[in-house]
Amino acid sequence: MPERWVAVLSGGLSHERDVSLRSGRRLSAALRSAGCTVTEQDADHELLGRLRDERPEAVLIALHGGEGENGAIQSVLELLDIPYVGTPARACRRAWDKPTAKAELARAGLDTPEWAVLPQSTFRELGAQPVLDALVSKLGLPLMLKPVQGGSALGARVVRDSSELPSAMMGAFAYGETVLVEKLVEGTEIAVGVVEDAAGPHALPPVRIEPSNGIFDYTARYTAGLTSYQAPAELPEETVAAASELAVSAHRLLGLRDVSRTDAIVDTAGRVHFLEVNVSPGLTNTSLLPMAVEAAGRTLGDVFSGLVERAIVRNS
Repeated sequence: MPERWVAVLSGGLSHERDVSLRSGRRLSAALRSAGCTVTEQDADHELLGRLRDERPEAVLIALHGGEGENGAIQSVLELLDIPYVGTPARACRRAWDKPTAKAELARAGLDTPEWAVLPQSTFRELGAQPVLDALVSKLGLPLMLKPVQGGSALGARVVRDSSELPSAMMGAFAYGETVLVEKLVEGTEIAVGVVEDAAGPHALPPVRIEPSNGIFDYTARYTAGLTSYQAPAELPEETVAAASELAVSAHRLLGLRDVSRTDAIVDTAGRVHFLEVNVSPGLTNTSLLPMAVEAAGRTLGDVFSGLVERAIVRNS
């Protein structure tokens, strides 16, 4: 495989800037170990000028939240005709909006928790309490609240008592104008990475997630020691097969490309429920995709250098 010159984009201005910088540093180190020449680029106002002048052979996106996952940076790279690893802009927009992704998979017959979508304007116009009462009446308790767009569980919260709903809503609205409210499915939380090669997309071993406080929130995700992980997850073979099929189906149905990570929950009956999908999975020391890659007997450098080759070839 020839030595490639690539740019890794990280940082940006989203709430997940710190996580993105850590992902970018780890990805850059992995690519260098695989023989690539790497420049690390912050997603700032000078980025486009640098990309036009330097013209790397391919770009890898380690941006989380905002422009890194909603298709914005992908659209710009497409305008510049620079090859990049990851999902095309239009499909990014579908995956970025959680209700859109859930609806797409539900139409295909895949399991996902029942949900409602509530803009902040609805509470202002109709009154908060009547809306919250209708929500509990329809979906019951407990509930999971999260912004419809965003990652790293920022603004997410479990509500087990109706008295907690107002503050939980305000917490979610701090990260976006619209909130996704799901019926909470109790069970085992897992993450399933998907990587493409010449044979198409295939699932990596699932990772089991067990946060010490019971909630896989931002702190539990990025603070070492607060969550225990099992990779590969010790689950019945049929559950692993179902989880793998769900992740690959989400990848295909949403039009994703190269790499993705599906978050799911296995209920007490063994059914696997889709929660959300990520087109730019974290790559930090506590992130899930690197654990899955290692459980598959591979390295990040091997996986992403292979994806670089795919990106260059399809743009040639």
